[in-house]
Amino acid sequence: MTITDHTSSVNAVPGGSENLDLHAIEVTVDGQTEQGAVSSRRLLVHWLRDDLDKRGPKIGCDTGNCGACTVRWDGRIAKSCMILAVQADGTKVETAASLSAEDGTLNPLQQRFKEHHALQCGYCTSGMLMTATDLLESGEEITEQSVRRALKGNICRCTGYENIVRAIRATAGQDVPKPHGHEAAEPYQEGEEQ
Repeated sequence: MTITDHTSSVNAVPGGSENLDLHAIEVTVDGQTEQGAVSSRRLLVHWLRDDLDKRGPKIGCDTGNCGACTVRWDGRIAKSCMILAVQADGTKVETAASLSAEDGTLNPLQQRFKEHHALQCGYCTSGMLMTATDLLESGEEITEQSVRRALKGNICRCTGYENIVRAIRATAGQDVPKPHGHEAAEPYQEGEEQ
């Protein structure tokens, strides 16, 4: 009996022969050309995470409901748990890693998420960032309602969404209050009681 390695693109079948159901793919991921051999049923999220070590897209529900695996696929947001890796052949995929500069400098959206405390556990953050990027680049008017409508496909169980909505609106240049406790504090003067 052969033990199957489920993390490998090539699965062994009884008798020791290799699965012949492999397809060569070439995908531009975060600006880099990536190649691989994937089975017909391998999901894009698994190829990105397991083969390319792209940790932005998270595996949450595996049903396309939670949005943790959201990427941009040829310029449009998509749930990577609902896309077969072979479907991505010849396309461009952007994960949350594509948002910051090569030196790690945060882009304006990421910076607003930080400033407005728009994350807690962080599991949904990559998907939220990709959805928000898509909204901000769409040309649609940014209002509280349009942001909430865009985020309907992304579930966050920690934040209550308020700070996420504020961060996205702040990125669009709107004047929104910082969350309680994050307002600019008066500088401490020597000799004052703390």
